[in-house]
Amino acid sequence: MEKIINKIAEELNIKPSQVDSTIKLIDEGNTIPFIARYRKEVTGGLSDEVLRDLGERLNYLRNLETRKGEVIKSIDEQGKLTDELTVAIASAETLAEVEDLYRPYKQKKKTRATVAKAKGLEPLADIIFAQEEKQDILEIAKQFINEEKEVNSVEEAIQGALDIIAENISDNAQYRKYIKKVCYREGTITTKASKPDESSNYEMYYDFSELVHKLPSHRILAINRGETEEFLKVTLNKPVDKILYYMQRDIIKGNTQFKEMLENTILDAFERLIEPSIDREIRSDLTEKAEEKAIKVFGQNAKQLLLGAPIKGKTVMGFDPAYRTGCKIAVIDETGKVLDTATVYPTAPQNDVEGSKKILLNLIEKDNVNIIAIGNGTASRESEMFVSDMIKEAKHEVCYVIVSEAGASVYSASKLATEEYPDINVSIRGAISIARRLQDPLAELVKIDPKAIGVGQYQHDVNQKKLSESLTGVVEDSVNKVGVDVNTATPSLLSYVSGINKTIAKNIVKYRDENGKLKERKELLKVPKLGKVAYEQCAGFIRIPDGKNPLENTAVHPESYEPTEKLLAKIGYEKNDLRDKESLNSLREKLKSLDVPVLATELNIGEMTLTDIISELSKPGRDPREDTPKPVLRSDVLKFEDLTEGMVLTGTVRNVIDFGAFVDIGVKYDGLVHISEMSNSYIKSPSEVVSVGDIVKVKVIKIDQERKKVGLSMKL
Repeated sequence: MEKIINKIAEELNIKPSQVDSTIKLIDEGNTIPFIARYRKEVTGGLSDEVLRDLGERLNYLRNLETRKGEVIKSIDEQGKLTDELTVAIASAETLAEVEDLYRPYKQKKKTRATVAKAKGLEPLADIIFAQEEKQDILEIAKQFINEEKEVNSVEEAIQGALDIIAENISDNAQYRKYIKKVCYREGTITTKASKPDESSNYEMYYDFSELVHKLPSHRILAINRGETEEFLKVTLNKPVDKILYYMQRDIIKGNTQFKEMLENTILDAFERLIEPSIDREIRSDLTEKAEEKAIKVFGQNAKQLLLGAPIKGKTVMGFDPAYRTGCKIAVIDETGKVLDTATVYPTAPQNDVEGSKKILLNLIEKDNVNIIAIGNGTASRESEMFVSDMIKEAKHEVCYVIVSEAGASVYSASKLATEEYPDINVSIRGAISIARRLQDPLAELVKIDPKAIGVGQYQHDVNQKKLSESLTGVVEDSVNKVGVDVNTATPSLLSYVSGINKTIAKNIVKYRDENGKLKERKELLKVPKLGKVAYEQCAGFIRIPDGKNPLENTAVHPESYEPTEKLLAKIGYEKNDLRDKESLNSLREKLKSLDVPVLATELNIGEMTLTDIISELSKPGRDPREDTPKPVLRSDVLKFEDLTEGMVLTGTVRNVIDFGAFVDIGVKYDGLVHISEMSNSYIKSPSEVVSVGDIVKVKVIKIDQERKKVGLSMKL
């Protein structure tokens, strides 16, 4: 265990004591959000991202140790375990290394070598490999002719022995390690077109070559997809002469009668046995690393989207654009309640602009609509033009905003949507989802499979289990960062709260329906299946805005109520002052002047915990998302044809990928800011500069009218 602790500490650049304490907390069943927020003293203030990385590495290294034990046991049972081999396996740092060391001792299916061994040719293989000039090899081989075992000639005996040698060479862990190292350092990936005359998205790879170690993850995934779709043929080129020379130098002992046959055998071992499996391993390894990067990028983007600023206190009209089937409309009030629904046909083929205007202007007036949220899917552009024209005729000020509708149709047809809106048509539910995404992105997006959020890079190509685990973690961290109002939250939202699973979430809603609003956090203990352990994990993330205790609308955990109240009393306040605006203002000033180290000792509480409590008392009930950029509200349309080079625009970052970011500048097509156009100084990754949801100023630097592509720069 000490080895694992030191390894993780070195990798994550943290102290071994932090790793040790965190592992104990994880093993006790504490969730990552709970550890990150309420056990800072124990972990030394590690963030949720670092804690998740730590958890992943812990899992991998524990599996690695388990596998080492299994391999050592298996080799020992065969009576072939040596001290040297035990040390080599024990010091292996990856599962691949362990498998390479185990390869010679694995039970093999029928191979040319196993057939030769069954014919009793292993001693001959040993003689040839030893290369001692005692006797002519042809004479020695005669002794192994055995018609019963189907060894009918000297040539057959020698060939069988060489097959055994070839397999032994291919199973040699040292050679495999060297070959992989050389391939990573000097190998190139080359791609050619399978169908050169056919155009596709992979044309840049029709005649392409790049060093293995320089291939960025997005290119690896693009090449993989091109190969899967049969547009590309992919080859891993390696310095074969260098590899063969390395093995020959190690195996061949001078200019003997065995030299030529061993040279041929080394070549056979390489081409027939080593090369195909090394190619598979390297491609698989590259894919795994690229997937990890893609999953990380997707996670970062999803987190920013989930933590997008909510638009509170506004009545929103959700506008789900379409052509033939009509645009679906849903008006929801500031609490998310559906006020009205409609279907209008302002787009082709009906083009009923006047009739649609009349219906929508009536709804805007009747329900006092402030903002229209337009989905960014099919017919979005035409719908935007119609809306911007229509709102000029509204009796009060109305603006619109383009909202990502990724996953809205998936949600509309889901079991969850049917439970929420049993009497509302499937097609209208999409419009409700679009409107609610503007009001509270987090509460709405948790209802959708994270993969469908649509802010990733090749998310459908990566390992779906890993993607799902990573995204669940991202959603958990986001939900717990914001906190959840237990009296209004849906089961979907509650199920992401630390310590609460789907069953408990449904039980909370059922309890709420049967007993009315919860008045205090400890009432949760009355909910079926929510015991003391779950309560400890979830209590601090649950909010009760109008409950008995004002602390219950903050992130102060019930375990810290006593020291918090002592702190308030010490500076002349009580918890009910948190509800009084004037008292709160003077309390804020008082809190700024506190000596945290001295107070922490007096109250017998950790300094980090006390700092968090002071922060919560300064802004009770405040939503951390208020600091994030608000969506860009528009009232007029910019057409693609209006764009000119040099034009400076304000846009919203929609997606961040390895090579740049896509920015919505108000035309139908998002513009691309390439990584080279993001900063005047060198940056390794676009996420150093921008995040999904950021509002940025960009300059138009390239317009491709034919392909409808816009190049942007942030270097103004």
